[in-house]
Amino acid sequence: MRDLIDRLVREHTLSEEAYLRIITEADEKDAAYLAEKALAEKRKHYGDEVFIRGLIEVSNICKNDCYYCGIRAGNKNCDRYRLSEEEILECCNVGYELGFRTFVMQGGEDGYFTDDVLVSIITKIKSMHPDCAVTLSLGERSLESYKRLKEAGADRYLLRHETANKTHYSKLHPENLSWERRMECLENLRKCGYQVGCGFMVGSPFQTKEMLAAELKFIEEFKPDMCGIGPFIPHKDTPFRDRAAGSADLTCLLLSMIRLIHPTVLLPATTALGTIKGDGRERGILAGANVVMPNLSPVSVRKKYMLYDNKLSTGAESAEELDKLKKKLAAIGCTVSANRGDAKK
Repeated sequence: MRDLIDRLVREHTLSEEAYLRIITEADEKDAAYLAEKALAEKRKHYGDEVFIRGLIEVSNICKNDCYYCGIRAGNKNCDRYRLSEEEILECCNVGYELGFRTFVMQGGEDGYFTDDVLVSIITKIKSMHPDCAVTLSLGERSLESYKRLKEAGADRYLLRHETANKTHYSKLHPENLSWERRMECLENLRKCGYQVGCGFMVGSPFQTKEMLAAELKFIEEFKPDMCGIGPFIPHKDTPFRDRAAGSADLTCLLLSMIRLIHPTVLLPATTALGTIKGDGRERGILAGANVVMPNLSPVSVRKKYMLYDNKLSTGAESAEELDKLKKKLAAIGCTVSANRGDAKK
């Protein structure tokens, strides 16, 4: 196993079969060795800095009915909301004063957020805070839409591919959503010049270890600027309510492998990881992650953006308590970066 890991450190590539072997056979000592190597690789490119992103959850209204998601269109128990332009800009102003230099606008596929509406918001954010990056995570849109938003000043776009396996995709989504369309959107984002983020759930229903090995090969070949992975956590108002959650340990193992596959990738320790394990965020960073995304949304709506049960939005997950986050990171030898934190090539 050590030979395989050392080869991954040297070459940043393995066969799918070799990835599967690590996923299947790695024990605690192997996982610790992987994390040690991944941390060294991260330090080589980014030092001990952790980049913070101010997360603004702009709307929990969504036209889609993905089977795993708490804000799916079919969830009649979801208390819907939508932030106004003024509210979004105020979140950015508050975040800027707190020290954030990247704002992430994330939301369901809400038809209210047309290109015109988003161009107005993006233009104003960049005008008020020209030293900041704007990241969008608003789902599938047309090539023309992605172009307009990029021209307005958007820097990055996060679009989780959810799974690199077409058949698996169809088991997680209704028929009107297609794996081919998701892949086309990722390619279109790259064509438009965004820093592009993708990602997948660990332990989602019907997922096999072979599929996880294929995910790693996909990351290796696509080489995203950002990659967001986190454990699957069920939501009580979805068809997957009774499914088992994903594993924090496996998620951390995969974070280490992704860091070694793609050394300069921006790799978040996700809220889902912190939700499923009290020290999950810190464990993720010690496994090679270098991004955290505290919540900048108005406190009144945070509990409404519930993608999965018990999602964290307070304490060190909240932007207001940045000092608490800084102390937690300092305890594991990391510092919060004050810059935009762009991906290195």
